[in-house]
Formats: sequence, structure tokens, C-alpha cells
Amino acid sequence: MTRAGAGTRLLGRFDAKEPGGPALDKLLERALREDHAFDDRSSLPLPGAAVARRAEVVAREDGVIAGRGVFRRTFELLAAGADVAVSGLAEGATFRAGDVVLRVAAPGRVLLAGERTALNFLQRLSGIATVTRRAVDAAGPGLAVCDTRKTTPGLRALEKWAVIVGGGRSHRWSLGDMVMLKENHLRVAGGVAAAVAAIRADPASASLPLTVEVTTRAEAREAAAAGADRLLLDNMAPEEMAIVVRELSGACGARPELEASGGLGVDDLPAVAASGVDLVSLGSLTHSVRAIDFSLLVRADDA
Repeated sequence: MTRAGAGTRLLGRFDAKEPGGPALDKLLERALREDHAFDDRSSLPLPGAAVARRAEVVAREDGVIAGRGVFRRTFELLAAGADVAVSGLAEGATFRAGDVVLRVAAPGRVLLAGERTALNFLQRLSGIATVTRRAVDAAGPGLAVCDTRKTTPGLRALEKWAVIVGGGRSHRWSLGDMVMLKENHLRVAGGVAAAVAAIRADPASASLPLTVEVTTRAEAREAAAAGADRLLLDNMAPEEMAIVVRELSGACGARPELEASGGLGVDDLPAVAASGVDLVSLGSLTHSVRAIDFSLLVRADDA
């Protein structure tokens, strides 16, 4: 019996790619227009507003950087063809309080008008990458740390990318990527067996990976016997998870992937990893993360 994991067809199937192209530009333009950055009356009338200036992004706390490309593109959209250059730390690099993490050169009007929007994205994405890195370190190499769909509406691509930058993995992107039968689905269908049978009988649904949420060892055995690809072990204690791992690993045939979920935090992850499950999904990576504190300072010696 081989343990399910990174080599199976599910885990890592949904890993996010760095956002870019027209979809990203549309998102950033909307954010810039929300801030009236294209007609910033605080900067456009200033003498020297069109002159190239340099600025530095300084960290006020430790963390992991994510969103460098978004940061750069925000200024490029404001620059209207003028030169914008960004240098500094690479995606996923760690930094300490007081470090200069990025340097940006652009016309003064661009730096002033785009500062808040660019930092808003950089701060949130770096916050996600930072907490993800902590979770990955706590979990160790044998347990994949995954995000969830508990993302900010409209920002899913960016937030899931930040999880990847922090060393995590992506759970399903949307309802169209995986069938997940959770408590409410099972109640509507009348139980695990009926729900799984209906999914397998529907051609469009049957082509997708299938996860079933379970809360007891009996439900785990039932869902595994029904042919689920993954079991979501909801609110189980690590000791109970370990029993499920042993029971299903001793059954005939390869066991489903096993996912821990439900109210777990970074401090819980060593015990979850020791249980032998394959992955843990943490909504807290995205739904309640605290932004990293950065400041953007225009260099006085450019004047």
C-alpha cells in the first residue's frame, strides 16, 4: 500500500499560476480608477511631477514578499508609456523589519498617484505569503498546506498565487474544478452513497475529481468504499485522523487522499502531519490574513 500524495492526480492539480495579461490589467485599472489615480489632483500640478524619481519600499515588520509583478504593473498602467523600473527582492524572499524590499523608478506623478494602490496589493499578498510560509514550516515536508475558496471576491487569482509564493498548494479553483460533497450536499441527496452514485451517473460531474466530507470513521469507510478520490476529514482530532489513515491503508486497493480541515491553525499542524494525512486546507491563509506593513518613500536625493 503506497500513501497518496504529491504523485497522485489530485494533489497539486489546481496550483495557481502568476496572474498577468488583460485580466490582471482590468483588475488593476479598476482599483486605480476607484482611487482616482489617473487624475490625481494632489500630484499632477506639482512642479517636477513629470521628472523621473526613485522610491524605496521599506518593511516595518518581518515577512515573505509576494506581489512584485502586481506592484510593478500598477505603476506601468499609470505611466502611459513612460519608463518604470522595479528591482529588489524576488517573489518568495524573506525580509526583516527595516529592510528595503523593492526599489521603483518612475515619473514622480506615477509614484505619488500609484503608491496606495500598489502597496495595498503588495501588503495583502505578502501577508498571505507570510502566513503560508509559517504554516508550511510548521507542517513539515510530508503534509501539503492548501488554501480554500475563502478568498476576497475578485482577488482569487492573486491570493491563490500568494499562497504558492509562500510555499503552499492550491485547493480547487472553483466549483467547476472538483466535485466536493459537503454536509449540505449529503443532506440534500440523502447520504453519502446516494450522493456519490448521482455524481458518478452524471457525465459532466463524473469527469471531475470527487471529494467527500466526512466527520466520523464510519463515514470515511463508506465514502472510500463508494469510490471518492479524496476524503475531507472535517473537525477530526489528529488522533482520530491517524486511525482513519490506518484503517483505509489496510483496506484493499489504494486509499483516497486524506485532507484535514476545520478550525485548524498553524500550531495544530505538527500533530496533523504526524497523523499521516496528505494535506490540510486552511481558510485562514486568505480569509482573515493581516497585511504586512510597508512604506513607500521617495528618495530626497533625487530632487
